[in-house]
Amino acid sequence: MASRIGDIIIDCKDPELLASFWCELLGYRPFARDETGVAIRGATISPDILFLRVSEPKKTKNRLHFDVCPTDRGQDEELARLLGLGAKRSSITGSGSWVVLEDPEGNEFCLMSRRIPAEPAPFHEA
Repeated sequence: MASRIGDIIIDCKDPELLASFWCELLGYRPFARDETGVAIRGATISPDILFLRVSEPKKTKNRLHFDVCPTDRGQDEELARLLGLGAKRSSITGSGSWVVLEDPEGNEFCLMSRRIPAEPAPFHEA
């Protein structure tokens, strides 16, 4: 028997801001929120992502990050879309097959050049 990731937790200053950003980036939807944060999920069994409010700011490079892949456009078009959503280019450089970006609170993630299939249509409203 093996384990499966149930939730990915991201500590942040502004859970609403990051949940909104990542929902737009990934096509996820918020499904729960309270005074501690916001939870989002995709249409399939992908892990939920929880944005939890903390008081201390991010200080160093992430030890864990997401690699995101375009589903319906090329890397350059997706890069323009993500920058329009509020992503910023990182001072960390990619290899040419990926671009290192930061979300609105400075959490690094990579935009890969490889395309992957989109998830199925979203499930019912939460």
